[in-house]
Amino acid sequence: MKKERLAFAIVILTMWVCNANAQLLYRISGNGLSKSSYLMGTYHLAPSTFSDSIPGFRQAMAEVEQVCGELDMENVKTPENTMKMLNAMTLPEGKTIQGMLSEEEMKNLNGFVKSLMGVDFSNPMVGEQLGKLTPAALNTQFSLLMYMKMNPNFSTNDGIDTYVQTLGRKDGKKILGLETVDDQINVLFKSQPLERQLKLLMCMVRHKDVQMQLAGDIVNAYYAQDLNRIWELTEMKYNDECDSTPEEEETLIYGRNANWAKAMPEIMKNQPTFFAVGAAHLCGEKGLISLLKNSGYVVDAVKAQ
Repeated sequence: MKKERLAFAIVILTMWVCNANAQLLYRISGNGLSKSSYLMGTYHLAPSTFSDSIPGFRQAMAEVEQVCGELDMENVKTPENTMKMLNAMTLPEGKTIQGMLSEEEMKNLNGFVKSLMGVDFSNPMVGEQLGKLTPAALNTQFSLLMYMKMNPNFSTNDGIDTYVQTLGRKDGKKILGLETVDDQINVLFKSQPLERQLKLLMCMVRHKDVQMQLAGDIVNAYYAQDLNRIWELTEMKYNDECDSTPEEEETLIYGRNANWAKAMPEIMKNQPTFFAVGAAHLCGEKGLISLLKNSGYVVDAVKAQ
């Protein structure tokens, strides 16, 4: 699938098909575990209330002693990491998006931005603030704006990933991360050269209507807990430079899966754990479910009682 689509699907939801009866929540047992752990696929912009629609969620959270996300969300909020994130999302001194695009590309970008925000880069404040962001950072921001345009009541402070950790903290559980803030910065904002980032930004602009449709379809598929439909959506290709390369897929998905699968056994051995990660990381031959099974664990979908 095109990188623009992959970036959008991964930053916003990231799901991969498992099988026709796939669920979002899985129990991990066996292989020497004294108590079961759990693995849940998330959609980063799903509201906290959606957790009530996931069979077994409350019971699983009650059984575990710690919660592990892609990273500890509280760490993102520290002054040091906030500055790291801001620096990673900012272009080098003296560079601006306006100066990196042709006149025609800038015209198209302005039209795209105005459709989302009602203003464009000709607005001094917008031009000053957005013009300094890297193309990868803009891609992330525009993906969020597209979602919020369709779901105006969504609060960025009410995502299900954050909620799982907040709920764990409220119950006195230990909170862990499979990655550090530095890890995520490297994946999301530093893994591609600026030239490639620019191409992907213009891919989003060029295929805006398809992206808006994709965003809506993905939302509906996630809420239906239909991983096969998500698979169909994320597998669509444009067959041009916008498609992700194998190297990009390895950086964004498969390499991280392998690293997490190596870390999870020790985490589960210490205490029963509730893992909540982007659902794209769960399935497929290189997904967490297969990797855990290959390591000797029993991984079963949690069904409604």
